[in-house]
Amino acid sequence: MSITERKAKEKEELRALILQGAKKLFIENGIERTTIRNIADEISYSVGTVYVYFKDKNSILHELHTLGFKQLGGEMRTLMSVAEPMERLAAIGRVYVQFAVNNPDMYDLMFNMKAPMEFLNRIEKEEWNEGKATFNVLKTTIEQCMVHGYFIGHQAEPLSFAIWSTVHGMCSLYIRDRIKAVNLGDPEVMLLAAHEEFVKLLNKK
Repeated sequence: MSITERKAKEKEELRALILQGAKKLFIENGIERTTIRNIADEISYSVGTVYVYFKDKNSILHELHTLGFKQLGGEMRTLMSVAEPMERLAAIGRVYVQFAVNNPDMYDLMFNMKAPMEFLNRIEKEEWNEGKATFNVLKTTIEQCMVHGYFIGHQAEPLSFAIWSTVHGMCSLYIRDRIKAVNLGDPEVMLLAAHEEFVKLLNKK
């Protein structure tokens, strides 16, 4: 590895470390109560070092938000190769649920915290398309289901939102320990089983 390659690798590693430390503090303390100084202390670097990589706290938050949607959207888009759209719809739901199970902190930041959307409202819309692209995977699949005779009499976009909202609700209840609170058995098992029951309801012509 050349000196240039090594320096580039070290920069990427430090950038990832800043994001990791910030995410931890955003989740533990809340976004409003987390400062650049807190983030620098968390990763044992100077405040100046953090500012070399990120302009401010909002840019760190935006980067985390974007990375989460890139990961989730990428996993969902790989399923576009599944030819049968209802089968693909079920698979998209499973990927979404598994993402929430495997990345509860990131999921919380992406979908349950208000601050990322406050930031997005202040920037030009064309600067952030990952969320829209991720939703469009679902919407396109719903439209193709309709072509195959499913969801007769429904509208694609509102139905896509309704399906997303339902699965999101399940995931949020899981992440916030509400499944455990009402004694529904093993929370993860219940979440996965509930999604499969939902798929059965959808899988009707």
